Amino acid sequence: MTSKKVTEEMLRELYQLIVSVESEEDCSLLLNDLCTFKEIEQMALRVRAAKLLLEGKTYLQIMEQVDVSSATLSRISRCVQYGGGYTKFLGGSPEE
Repeated sequence: MTSKKVTEEMLRELYQLIVSVESEEDCSLLLNDLCTFKEIEQMALRVRAAKLLLEGKTYLQIMEQVDVSSATLSRISRCVQYGGGYTKFLGGSPEE
């Protein structure tokens, strides 16, 4: 679902721009243009939390290592548990 200001075409343009990135350096350039430093930091924290979940770490262990709220960690966990992008792109599967 999109707002009236953001169209499906605009979202497709964003996705196409992201998939056109070919190197870590280019990715850094693009993210620095698109996002604030704080937004990039928050994404990095979410990726780290997802990796730890995939390694079988508990919420408590993750929250001791990564500065994320329990609500954010719960959302990340749902994405990991139900096969979202974290699982696809970080590999592995969550510990049962």
